[in-house]
Amino acid sequence: MIGSRLSYVVMLVGVVAIVEAGAETVAPQRTGHLFPPEDLGLLESPDRADWQKPDQIMDALAIADGSRVADIGAGSGWFTMQLARRVGPNGLVYAEDVQRQMIEATRRRVSREGLQNVRAVLGTVTDPHLPAGALDAIAVVDVYTEVDNRVMFLRTLSRALKPNGRIGVVNYKPGQGGPGPSSNANEGVRVDSSVVEAEARAAGLRVLARENLPFQYLLVLGK
Repeated sequence: MIGSRLSYVVMLVGVVAIVEAGAETVAPQRTGHLFPPEDLGLLESPDRADWQKPDQIMDALAIADGSRVADIGAGSGWFTMQLARRVGPNGLVYAEDVQRQMIEATRRRVSREGLQNVRAVLGTVTDPHLPAGALDAIAVVDVYTEVDNRVMFLRTLSRALKPNGRIGVVNYKPGQGGPGPSSNANEGVRVDSSVVEAEARAAGLRVLARENLPFQYLLVLGK
């Protein structure tokens, strides 16, 4: 089964997050492993656009010509390319990943495409190295469930947003089959949207919109 593009963790313990103001408890989180660079071809299925609906995702995030955005866990750069075409030459895409091999793969792809509006960024497990208060949108596609401290992750991303900026979290639906990691709920590699919503609230974010995709869901978050 195809895993998500990367993981922000190597720890195997869950984290219990508590809302500082509202004392809302978030369940312990499963963590995963780094997606193997040698398996990048698995992320390039010819029908990916048909089931992942990148245009629907970008529309929900209000990404337009000239937008400044980030692709977190860029991996092979597939979604980075969708963003780069949408924002055009007047926009900018930060393609971030924590694995150097992924960054190199994205840079090669950008070079082949002749794009001038993509910056490949090598992040760390605690810092994606994005500019503060500069982004219109941040896409977190097929990555979220392998992040260790997801509440802190969302808080960190929110610092890079403009006041009206948006974070889009795209996850596979539990028990829905299709592409992606195992749909067996007992394996914990897919999480219900309600879990993400609770973690977003713990991070001080609001759910602005919910979108249904064939095998996934999209949550749009904002400050």
